[in-house]
Amino acid sequence: MDEQTVIHSTFVIERSFRNTPRQVFAALADPAKKRRWYADGESHDVEEFEMDFRVGGIERVSYRLKAGTPFPGTSLMNDASYRDIVPDRRVVMTSAMTFGGRRISASLSTFELLPTEKGTDLIFTEQAAFFEGADGPQMREAGWRQLLERLSNELTG
Repeated sequence: MDEQTVIHSTFVIERSFRNTPRQVFAALADPAKKRRWYADGESHDVEEFEMDFRVGGIERVSYRLKAGTPFPGTSLMNDASYRDIVPDRRVVMTSAMTFGGRRISASLSTFELLPTEKGTDLIFTEQAAFFEGADGPQMREAGWRQLLERLSNELTG
C-alpha cells in the first residue's frame, strides 16, 4: 500500500469573550477589523486582502513571509468562500491554502457564537484535509489559537 497522501483532522477551540455576540460577529464580518486580527502580522507582508462578507462571497488573503522566518520570501495564500452566515450566531466557510504555490490543505471552518450572562462563548471548529507538504493539524490548531487570541485583543481594543 502506498503512503497516505491526505491527513484528515478535526479540532475545536472554545473561547469566552466579555463582548456581546453582535460585537464578536462584527469582528468576523467587518473587513477592517478582520484584517487587523486575521491578516496583519509582524512575520509577513500582506500582499492582498479581499473580503466579500455574504453567503457565496469570497475571502482572499495573500502573504509573503519576511526575513527571519523559516521560509523568507515564500508566499502563503488562503482562498475562502462563505457558505452560511447567521448574524450574531454563526459563520461557516470553506477554504484552500497554498504555500509556495502548492496546495497544502482544504478545510471547513465554523464560528458559533453563543450568548452568555458574561458575553459570548465562541466555538470554533475546523475540519481539514492536509496534503503533502502541509503544516499539519497541530500547527494549524496552534495557528488558530493565536488568531483567536488576536481576535480577543481586537475586541478589548
